[in-house]
Amino acid sequence: MTQTEEIKTKNRTRASKIGRLLLKIFGAILILIVLFLATTYIVNIFSNKSDLNKIEPYGQSATVDGKKLNVLIQGQGEETIVLLTGYGTAAPALDFKPLVDELAPYYKVAVVEPLGYGLSDDTTKERTSENMVSEIHEALQQLDIDRYILMGHSIAGIYGLEYVNKYGDEVTAFVGIDSSVPTQGGMDTEFPINMFKFLRQSGLGRLAMKVSGDPYAEIAAFDDETKEQLRLISLKNMYNSSMMNEMEHFNDNFIAARRLKFPADLPLLLFVQANNTDVEGWIPLHEEQTKDSVLGKMITVEGDHYLHHTKSKEIVQDFREYMKEVNAGAKE
Repeated sequence: MTQTEEIKTKNRTRASKIGRLLLKIFGAILILIVLFLATTYIVNIFSNKSDLNKIEPYGQSATVDGKKLNVLIQGQGEETIVLLTGYGTAAPALDFKPLVDELAPYYKVAVVEPLGYGLSDDTTKERTSENMVSEIHEALQQLDIDRYILMGHSIAGIYGLEYVNKYGDEVTAFVGIDSSVPTQGGMDTEFPINMFKFLRQSGLGRLAMKVSGDPYAEIAAFDDETKEQLRLISLKNMYNSSMMNEMEHFNDNFIAARRLKFPADLPLLLFVQANNTDVEGWIPLHEEQTKDSVLGKMITVEGDHYLHHTKSKEIVQDFREYMKEVNAGAKE
C-alpha cells in the first residue's frame, strides 16, 4: 500500500468513526425527545384527572343539542344583563367577576359560557355565528331570560350583531367592551390549528402554560382562590374542539357579519381601548358603528384589551349614566 492509499484509508476510517459517533448522538437526542414527550403526555393525563376533581362548580345549566351549557346568574335587579365572552376566555363566569361584582347590586346578571367554555360541555358542532347565537338564545329561554341588555367583550361584537338582528325583540341595548368590528383587519390569518391540537394532546400546552406564568397574577380584582380555579379550567379547556373549530371559522364569521348593522333605534354603547396599536383604525372603526345608531355612543378607556379586569367600576358608572339618559329620553 502506497503512502497516499494509506492516508486515504485512515481518512475513511476517521470519517466512519465520526459518522458512527454522530449517529449515536442523534439517536441519543431522539431517545431523549421521545422520553420527554412520553413524560409530558403521561403527566398531562394524570394531571387532567386530578384537576377535574379540584374544580368547584358554579352556575346552572341548560341543555342545548344534548349538551350542558353553563350560565352563572347573580344579582336581583329588575333589568337583566347578559354577558358574552371574548374568544378563548377559558372560564367566562370567573373572568367577568370584577364586572359582575360591580353590576350585581343594580342588575340581574347572567354570564353565558358557550359550549367549550367554562363548565359547559365541549362540542364538535360547527362554531358559526348562527349556531353559537342559537345555542345561547336557547339556553336563555330555558332559564326564563327573555328581555335583557347584551354586554359583550371582544369577538362578542361579531356574535352580538348576529344576535340583535335575529332576536331584536328581546334585546333592549348592546354594550361592547373593546368589541370586535366586522371590517377590522387580520382575521384572514392562517392559524396553526394542528399545532395547537398537538400541544393539547402531548401535554406540551400544559408545560408552556406553567412556564409562561399566570396571566391573572397581577390583577388585584381576583383573589387567590379565583385565580386557581381560572388556572384549572384553563387547562381543562385549552385548545379543545370547540375553540379550535371557532378559530377556523374566524374569517367566515367576520365576513358574514359585514352584512349586518346594529339596529338604528337600539341603544348602543361601545367602550373602546384608547391605545390599541394592534388593529389599524381601531377607534374610527367603532365610531363608524355608533354613527349608524340614533343612540350610539363611544367611550375610550385607558387599559388593555380586557378592560373589565381593571376598569369595571368606571365602565359600570358610565354605563348606568348612559342608560339613565336613554330612559329619560324615552319618557319625553
